[in-house]
Amino acid sequence: MEAWVQHLFTQSLEWALFAVALVTFLESLALVGLLLPGTVLMASLGALVGSGQIGLYPAWAAGFAGCLIGDWVSYGIGWKFQGPLHRWKYLQKYKGLLDKTEHALHQHSMFTILVGRFVGPTRPLIPLAAGMLELPVRKFLPPNLIGCLLWPPLYLLPGILAGVAVDVPEAAQGGNFKWLLLTAAIVVWLGGWLGWRWWRSGKSQDWATAWLPPERLRWLGPLGLVIAIAALVGIQFHPMMPIFRHLLWQVFFE
Repeated sequence: MEAWVQHLFTQSLEWALFAVALVTFLESLALVGLLLPGTVLMASLGALVGSGQIGLYPAWAAGFAGCLIGDWVSYGIGWKFQGPLHRWKYLQKYKGLLDKTEHALHQHSMFTILVGRFVGPTRPLIPLAAGMLELPVRKFLPPNLIGCLLWPPLYLLPGILAGVAVDVPEAAQGGNFKWLLLTAAIVVWLGGWLGWRWWRSGKSQDWATAWLPPERLRWLGPLGLVIAIAALVGIQFHPMMPIFRHLLWQVFFE
């Protein structure tokens, strides 16, 4: 089945772009985005972009359209059904997160809408909460447009990098470049995540708080960031990086 889907997308540009739009739509749709493994799906589609089987900018446009439609459907649902939604038992599971989202929208609506687009748990809740609060369209629209414009390429980026790495000629890799690149990517991601938790320490609690209390993050966060920067700089000196950068340049600018 997976091979058939892969074949369908590689043989039909229209189906591939429809898949990008559908995934970004569902990831943005109220509550559905909390259940959908959208990151995995978009990484797979991003790999097709990185390998040149889908153009970046058509995929970007499809992702922008899916994101925008999903957000505005969620906003409309929140506005139209705010009363029943507040009483809906299923939504009570996310009451704490929804309350925090509503509070943030009250305090800093534009910042919350823009930044929340890039935070997984709040992405499908913010448009819904904005509608439930009857946030004026003039306040919702500008950050929503900016967020939907910037989010798709970032969402596709891990897959793009993987697709470009696959295209590096086997004979030129020396047998270890892909693994070094993967290790560097994981280290950079982990360092960024630790740095983000360090910045957010004391502001919220979740599953990782017991393992990463603020006093531990005070040294682990900066250390993670330093190691991430070192890994990012270090991989640039690998002999295969010029080939990788050239292929990546082609994805974005050719």
